[in-house]
Amino acid sequence: MAAVIPTSPLRASGSLFGLAYGDALGKPTEFLTVAEIQHRYGPTGPRELSGEPALVTDDTQMALAVGWALHEAPSLTPEGVEPLLRQRFLAWAVSPDNNRAPGMTCLRACAELTRGVRWQDATVVGSKGCGANMRVTPVGLLDVDLDTLAGLAQLQAGMTHGHPTGLAASELTAYAVFVLRAGATLPEIPALLTERALAQRLIYRERWLGDLWQRADSRSPQEFIAHGWDECLTALGRLTNALGQPDDGGDACRATGEGWVAEEALATALLCAVRHNDDPVAALARGATTAGDSDSIAALAGAFVGAAVGMSAWPSGWADRIEYADQLATLAEAWD
Repeated sequence: MAAVIPTSPLRASGSLFGLAYGDALGKPTEFLTVAEIQHRYGPTGPRELSGEPALVTDDTQMALAVGWALHEAPSLTPEGVEPLLRQRFLAWAVSPDNNRAPGMTCLRACAELTRGVRWQDATVVGSKGCGANMRVTPVGLLDVDLDTLAGLAQLQAGMTHGHPTGLAASELTAYAVFVLRAGATLPEIPALLTERALAQRLIYRERWLGDLWQRADSRSPQEFIAHGWDECLTALGRLTNALGQPDDGGDACRATGEGWVAEEALATALLCAVRHNDDPVAALARGATTAGDSDSIAALAGAFVGAAVGMSAWPSGWADRIEYADQLATLAEAWD
């Protein structure tokens, strides 16, 4: 059944803008060491947007691509959404603004999609890079049943990242945003995601994925998808263990991974969000002050905190300063 969305403190806005804010704070730190970040920004990392506008990366650009595809789709079905996702991904691939160190997996898959082949044949089936779940937040902001949410999350992921862990982690990312927006608290999320992963472990969504599993070295669709859920469960276990220990204030990647792959991006972003659920900007700064994929970690942390708290999580002046503010506001208004 669909979520019962409470009277909203602009939770869709908080989540979308939070993603962009984290992305912007993590953009200049992505390829720096923690020592270099702290030398430049101080011990707590970057806490202020820089630039007019503050520039984002391909994380926000592709989240907007997913968001517009969902917004314009005639129906939230595989047939209604896939052509628009393809169109938006290909437009991103050739855009002159696609100059923010885009992921090679996305570029390779888009090159194949340009040829007009089925997405199952275009995707990079061995990639579980975080490019699939850095962009899935808009799926979690829809008022849909959980089967549709899962299908949409996995479809948008699978079109470029065909690895089962990319599919599972994207679904979990969207589910986290979904339940946070519906009223769950950040400390509850690791257990809720673990429960979801266990329940979904053997469910292959053929209507949405078609014969994708046959491109992998799997004996059955169930074996294919279970591998992804099992890797996510391992990452969630590391997250739970880390949250059970005192916070040393250091690089979150040491506990849950550097975030270049999907399940680690999810776990490390949640670690930052849960550790700093009472200080949203600190959650972004913690994600940006890492030795790993800082922009993606901070972006997802922002999406989670913003879904939980709403637009009031963020400094009031930031909304006018972030790149793509008009697009973020238009989509958020439709979902708030």
